[in-house]
Parts: sequence; structure tokens; C-alpha cells
Amino acid sequence: MDFDLEVDARGLACPLPILRTKKALATMQTGQVLRIVATDPGSVKDFEAFSQQTGNELLGQTQKDKEFEFFMKRK
Repeated sequence: MDFDLEVDARGLACPLPILRTKKALATMQTGQVLRIVATDPGSVKDFEAFSQQTGNELLGQTQKDKEFEFFMKRK
């Protein structure tokens, strides 16, 4: 999937991946896509909740080994 900006949140525990994502989204324009890579297993539920609360669309998520990849579209 194409993306405009990336956040590397590997090795960070909750709530840091969400905080870094929020900061990155604030610099982006509507419709742009952010890719987030995290290793915290709790990030799956965190990003689902964050998407619902903020209105930023969670386009997809995958898991490769112990890494989680998320794509979020700026509202």
C-alpha cells in the first residue's frame, strides 16, 4: 500500500505508538496515508480504538512475525 509518511514505533510500549501517530497525523493533510510499524501486541486494539475515537480511517493492519503494520488515512 502506498503511504505518505511513516512512524517507526518498534520497541515502544503503550501509549507511545499512539502518541507518535497522533503527532504525525497532525502534520499531514486530509486524505494522506500514514504507515505505522509497532511491536507492542496491545497496539492492535489501541489503533482500532484510536481510529474510532478520532475519525481517522484504519485502512488495514498486518502482522509479520512480532511486528504489526498499520495504515491510517488522515480525516
